[in-house]
Amino acid sequence: MEFFKPFKPGTPSSVHERLTSVEIGKLWVIYMGNTLSQCILGYFLQHVDDPDVKKVVSYAKGLSDEFVQNIIDIFNKESMPIPKGMTSEDVNLGAPRLFADEFYLHYLKYVGKAGLSIYSIAVPLVLRKDVRDFFIYCLNCNMKLLSMANDVMLDKGWLMKPPAIPIPEKIDFVEKQNYFNGFFGNVRPLHALEITHLYDNLENNVVSKALLIGFSQTAKEKKVKEYLLRGKDITNKHIEICSQKLHKDNLPSPPLLDHLVSTSDFAPFSEKLMVYHKVDMFSMKIRFYSNALSLNGRQDLAAMYVKLVADVGLYMEDGSNILIDNGWLEQPPHAAKREDS
Repeated sequence: MEFFKPFKPGTPSSVHERLTSVEIGKLWVIYMGNTLSQCILGYFLQHVDDPDVKKVVSYAKGLSDEFVQNIIDIFNKESMPIPKGMTSEDVNLGAPRLFADEFYLHYLKYVGKAGLSIYSIAVPLVLRKDVRDFFIYCLNCNMKLLSMANDVMLDKGWLMKPPAIPIPEKIDFVEKQNYFNGFFGNVRPLHALEITHLYDNLENNVVSKALLIGFSQTAKEKKVKEYLLRGKDITNKHIEICSQKLHKDNLPSPPLLDHLVSTSDFAPFSEKLMVYHKVDMFSMKIRFYSNALSLNGRQDLAAMYVKLVADVGLYMEDGSNILIDNGWLEQPPHAAKREDS
């Protein structure tokens, strides 16, 4: 049974409302992301054996198709050019299998969390009713997708539950400044929110690393291959650093997913798609790390996240340069240029 009726773009009001910068920008980025998802998920569907996994991947692919078409309809009504995004040129549906069925659900959770962030931020900023309704629809469908993926992975024993901690016997208050210690002196155990975000970032990074293994072994251009291998090394280092924080308090970290990547070196995706995908998802990594930093209370964790964000920022810049050098980086809509230059 479907939870939500298919979205149908409507007339915003009797008086036509122009799209704002927020609405244009968010529609643009969702279009770009979902054209990429169409390529990735279309390829996944060529190599899936488990019927439960296939149902979730098919649902996700259907959402991407629907979201892309709805944005095209909105842009056409506004006489806006349709972004190129990713196309059939960026995927080879006949390529051999690169990932195991289990990986597909981990991947959907990985990108689904990124989508959740984009949609939820858009909703309070979007004022035009038809566009706001569209984002709410996207948000609800994305939450359903994440629930579906989690349920199947739990049923199949593919998903490790986050660490358990004792239920508090009473409420407590911070009494001393050493609550913030992280390097020296009396360092307190991790609190629940710190554990949450360490675990969340680790969960994202183990998927990212497996994806980078697959991308790097199929890349042909030297610069692209080196870039993807560097991304794998950075991600592996981040996994080790974050895992150590959990292990120090005798808490488990999510297992690696490297074994879910096949040994195929036949590229299913274009170099453009692979670099763009990692630049895009590393940008989301900055958001996740920064969110963790904002909810953290220990000095060592704060210093750790600042270093991790710096690593990611440098990597994104180098990836953007590869995209620019190859004419692959599509420019988002921007404000009017009023100065002569």
